[in-house]
Amino acid sequence: MIRKTTFTLLVFITSQISQAQYKYPSTPERPVTNDYFGTKITDSYQWIEDMKNPEVQKWFKDQANYTDSFIQKIPGRDAFLKRAKEIQNYSGDIYGYVRQFGNNYYYSKTKKGEKKDKLCYREGLDGNDVVLFDPETIKHGTNFVDFVVSPDQKKIAISLSEGGSEICDLKILDIATKTFLPDNLGPVWSEFNFEFTPDSKAVIYTKMSTSDNNSDELLKNMKSLLHVIGTDPATDKILASKANNPDLNLLEEQFPHFYFSDDNSYLVLSIGSTKSTYLTFYAPFAELNKEKINWKPLIKYDDEITNFDIINNKLFFISHKNAPNSKLGFMDMKNPDFDKATIVVPETDKVLRRMQKTKDFIFYSLSDGINQDKYQINAKTLEIKKIPLPKGTNGGYPFSPRENNEMILANSGWITPATRYFYNGSTGRLEKGKHFTSSKDHPDYLQKYTVKEVEVASHDGVMVPLSIIYPKNMKMDASTPCYIYGYGAYGSSEIPIFIGPALMALLEQNTVIAYAHVRGGGEKGAQWHKNGMKANKPNTWKDFIACTEYLIKEKYTSSDKLIGHGISMGGVLIGRALTSRPDLFKVGLVEVGDTNIVRSEISPNGMNQIPEIGSIKNEEEAKSILEMDSQSKVKKGEKYPAVYIHTGINDSRVDAWMPGKFAAILQNYNSSNNPTLLHVNYSSGHFASDSNSQLENDTDMFSFALWQVGNPNFQIKQ
Repeated sequence: MIRKTTFTLLVFITSQISQAQYKYPSTPERPVTNDYFGTKITDSYQWIEDMKNPEVQKWFKDQANYTDSFIQKIPGRDAFLKRAKEIQNYSGDIYGYVRQFGNNYYYSKTKKGEKKDKLCYREGLDGNDVVLFDPETIKHGTNFVDFVVSPDQKKIAISLSEGGSEICDLKILDIATKTFLPDNLGPVWSEFNFEFTPDSKAVIYTKMSTSDNNSDELLKNMKSLLHVIGTDPATDKILASKANNPDLNLLEEQFPHFYFSDDNSYLVLSIGSTKSTYLTFYAPFAELNKEKINWKPLIKYDDEITNFDIINNKLFFISHKNAPNSKLGFMDMKNPDFDKATIVVPETDKVLRRMQKTKDFIFYSLSDGINQDKYQINAKTLEIKKIPLPKGTNGGYPFSPRENNEMILANSGWITPATRYFYNGSTGRLEKGKHFTSSKDHPDYLQKYTVKEVEVASHDGVMVPLSIIYPKNMKMDASTPCYIYGYGAYGSSEIPIFIGPALMALLEQNTVIAYAHVRGGGEKGAQWHKNGMKANKPNTWKDFIACTEYLIKEKYTSSDKLIGHGISMGGVLIGRALTSRPDLFKVGLVEVGDTNIVRSEISPNGMNQIPEIGSIKNEEEAKSILEMDSQSKVKKGEKYPAVYIHTGINDSRVDAWMPGKFAAILQNYNSSNNPTLLHVNYSSGHFASDSNSQLENDTDMFSFALWQVGNPNFQIKQ
């Protein structure tokens, strides 16, 4: 009894020391007990979920000001930001997606030194840039998200957002006058498809139910609509919706994407969700003129198709049904039947992914998890040809998939900025890009840094890929700080593309950079994803922990120099790694993270996550979700690492209250002398509003990390 009392007293004293050093804004505890099929969880911070409450709004403001008061004192911060901007400027002008119509090219462009994309046009590859639209002319803080050019090249549909929000307005620009037409459509989600009809007289788009971030209807009951330009949007024709098409059996959280096949023979309706496989319907183009479209099944979920395109009545697809590394085949659109499909590229020991099309060819990639080779298939003859690109990550997109067979391709690596190539599928001609490409003033980073790919045994013996980037002259004596990132969700892969200006600046601060390719991702195919979903989710953070232990064992770093980072659904990874093994890390970076997953379904985006994580309303799946929840795993009196938590106040994917609650419980429960800071960005959502804002966010985060791991250039004077 005496020993227990002494221990309790020590914890109390340590807690008081921590609270004395960091006088956080007060966060009262108001316990609420939730019962999940017999498992009771007490949540003392549920009151923070009411984002419209003035008390909650003041709490976020106080937290933001408190964090800023520390970040601004870090002496190396400004120099870090300056260096990151210098590295960013090495790339010169940045070109976004280029769309070709005949001899005309339309594209987004951010000029060197500027913050935001402008919509530009040029006549011919060697023509001069003509700015068609600058988002700042509408309102400061407006962002240009995406665009589509009408077939007659007289109009451009443009999606716009404010403050980094993913909720957009859809406007139509008259190209000749460079002014917007009265039509104002929306709200639309930033990733949703919109397109002109072939006659350029109308636009198809998916409309959200509301633009209110806090509404339960935000990402539910969406409608695919047809808007005739010049008419009242209230009269737009419904092409597909849950209410209008009960025969489709749509869930309220699923969203309909409508588009035309490239030859305008078919109407295609895909049902979106977080599932990695497609559910799709189709109809002949003539159905567009009917009062109600008669949608027919095209692709079922159990076909396990992850990508598809239509060329000349052939539906080419990638599927991982009975083929975890995926296979590529096609069906006849006149009688689509997956069971009667012709397989063109059977499964191999490499992962097949990233299918695209041009007028006459299908393109796909084969990946060993790191390197990615590019191939083309002649849609008519089915001849397969490898494109002779250098080793590395090879991606790209078509200039004009309806008109020609030309592609923009890019080759890159972790510390090798992308080199663009122009490729013609018809002739096989491949040449380095001279147009729409950056000035490439980057030094040869491979002269100073080593890239190493290894595999690490996880808790169950499964080998997990780990990418490590470090200075060539580094001493392997465990004295070097190390940053390790992981995600592990939705089958998304961390592939070797240039790490970017902020991480390059971090690497230059004598910091090892590592990427853990954990289960839940797609690096090793569909099974790798499934082995990090739902009941298998613990593999995600256990793989991450195994990778960090390897870095320590091999003396790349030590636990008092280790920085762990997770973003969004990667919040499960980093949150559970920190709460499972607080001894393993010096710093945790939790960026717009899903750290309170048991409460996810009350948020607007929560129902969309059920295919990936399960439902808290299902008794068996609830057990897994309880295990994923980071907030409920925080123990009072435990010594936790320094934690920097970032949220965007306009975030529609991960509500700001979720990272907020994680910060609150860590501030109140942590007994170590390590700080927990909540960074609140009031001009961003799930993503930063522009490249400069992203650099500012990254600089604040990495400056905090360098301060905590003892980098002498970043120590706050006492």
